[in-house]
Amino acid sequence: MELKELLKSKLTKEEIKLLPKSFDIVGSIAVFSDFPRELKKKEKLISNALLKEHKNIRTVAKKIEFYKGKYRTPKISIISGEKTKETMHKENDVLAKLNIETCYFSPRLANERLRIAKLVRPKESILVMFSGVAIYNLVISKNSNAKEIYGIELNKKAHKYALENLRLNKIENIKLIRGDVKKIIPKLKKKFDRIIMPLPKNAEDYLDYALKVSKKDTIIHFYDFEHENEIKNSEEKIKNHLKKYKILKIVKCGQYAPRKYRICVDFKIL
Repeated sequence: MELKELLKSKLTKEEIKLLPKSFDIVGSIAVFSDFPRELKKKEKLISNALLKEHKNIRTVAKKIEFYKGKYRTPKISIISGEKTKETMHKENDVLAKLNIETCYFSPRLANERLRIAKLVRPKESILVMFSGVAIYNLVISKNSNAKEIYGIELNKKAHKYALENLRLNKIENIKLIRGDVKKIIPKLKKKFDRIIMPLPKNAEDYLDYALKVSKKDTIIHFYDFEHENEIKNSEEKIKNHLKKYKILKIVKCGQYAPRKYRICVDFKIL
């Protein structure tokens, strides 16, 4: 049942109009991205109604600061329910333990992660740059026959959860490295069949590093933020770094503002 239906007898018509249209569910935590100030005095009422309706939700929280800082993590405030920011999230046959405030994680990318996993050919060597709690690595491992899946992550707290997630899922073909992509990649003495770059902001700054560990026929999944009328800008960014390539597909995988999208450009090095 939608929030509007749950609360129609408890809020005024004006307040109903202000209700957030959606929220994310990460494990047992519901997270509001945009909670109106005008409903500040009613947030407990609203969140308690959510807890009552959805038995799988044990905590209701809201973002009070959006993705910022070196690790692009949000500031979270708990409204009601259990006073925890740590949860166990399940998607695509994997379990991922994480803290929603100290780790970057988007449940909205579940379909996109599975899409990538389904593209993987048997025995591929894969690199996930900015691997976080290793959710891409885990989903690929569980849903493909990849040979090995490397992950590089700078955030110490996210990396710690990633290591725990490998144990939780009993996975052995994932290798995780903590550190800065720009420092780790030059030390890797191998080339990959597929490289995933799930950091849309300033992704172009890291493209040359992906190319250092690429070879002919390597497939790169390049994420970017673009206005719907400027999606071709992403291809221009690739063209600035590489002459011989082939665009395989451009996918919209999330809307983050009106007419602005997170996109993924799948391209092959020729």
